[in-house]
Amino acid sequence: MSELPIRDELRGFEPYGAPQLDVPVCLNVNENPFAPSEQLVADAARAVAHAVRDLNRYPDREATTLRERLATYLHGEAGVALDTGQVWAANGSNEVMLQILQAFGGPGRTALSFAPTYSMYPEYARDTSTAWVTAPRDEHTFAIDHDDALKAVAEHQPTVVFIASPNNPTGTAVPLGLVTALHEATDGIVVVDEAYAEFRRDGVPSALTLLATHPRLIVTRTMSKAFAFAGARVGYAAASTQIVDVLRIVRLPYHLSAVTQAVAVVALEHATELQARVAQLRDERDALAVWLREQGLEVADSDANFVLFGRFADRRAVWQGLLDHGVLIRETGPDGWLRVSVGTPEETTAFKVALIDVLKELS
Repeated sequence: MSELPIRDELRGFEPYGAPQLDVPVCLNVNENPFAPSEQLVADAARAVAHAVRDLNRYPDREATTLRERLATYLHGEAGVALDTGQVWAANGSNEVMLQILQAFGGPGRTALSFAPTYSMYPEYARDTSTAWVTAPRDEHTFAIDHDDALKAVAEHQPTVVFIASPNNPTGTAVPLGLVTALHEATDGIVVVDEAYAEFRRDGVPSALTLLATHPRLIVTRTMSKAFAFAGARVGYAAASTQIVDVLRIVRLPYHLSAVTQAVAVVALEHATELQARVAQLRDERDALAVWLREQGLEVADSDANFVLFGRFADRRAVWQGLLDHGVLIRETGPDGWLRVSVGTPEETTAFKVALIDVLKELS
């Protein structure tokens, strides 16, 4: 690779990716552990068969039906009425984020976030030649200090601010007052990444409620988590029609396949069924956090479908010990911490048994 004329900022990097290992219990990438129901599978199969009959034609490049259904879903989930033109969809929220930086980042521009946070953000910045800077979160609560955040905006003058809420890998939700303050402090775009929003605890509002009064706000979501549709690769954003029109400029032609659009619409038709699973996972998460604390471990409060826990003098030894017991979790976040996704009750039990054994072995 060193002999290839690649961009200098790509030299020395490895492709992004969490370990994909063949183990009995995989709890490392925040997937929804429940497979789609047989009824959803049957409905999706019929929709795909219908789409395949027209695969000699390009798909609807505006994904109009899908965006209409997403707007309807968000109205029900967050109580916010949106026009179809305020919703955008792409191949995972990753593609949405990249499009945002293609449109509002670039050479001579800066993106800001608050670390620790999602590890892909700096890669989006790198890939769009956007400068990347972070301000720290509190090392104990992982909250973002209001004054420190505004100082970082004043210092770096970002054109894009990324706020993950709930945050990955900590699970921390961000108060909407801070989102408003950041929006007022910059002339740039403020992105609230709500990939795990459906898992937020009761009383935690969505940033979608701010859209009507915050014209430079973008709220991103995904169907990978709450909809158990990680393999479909569908992400979306809600924003002003002006912002969505800018994203339409940088999107690739016909970027969402007809098959992807078809199965996503079917999943949205099953939203009520899928939300019942979300409620179950929220309960499992809260119970898991209590259990981890009972083991004498530190646990970050989570509004997502995972739990960050620690602190370990040698987290790699704990991670490897769990893997040796057939349980794969994620070695990520601040040093000394590990992250476990919420699994099925059976998977959670396997994790607990393995963790107790590993802690005994290492003590």
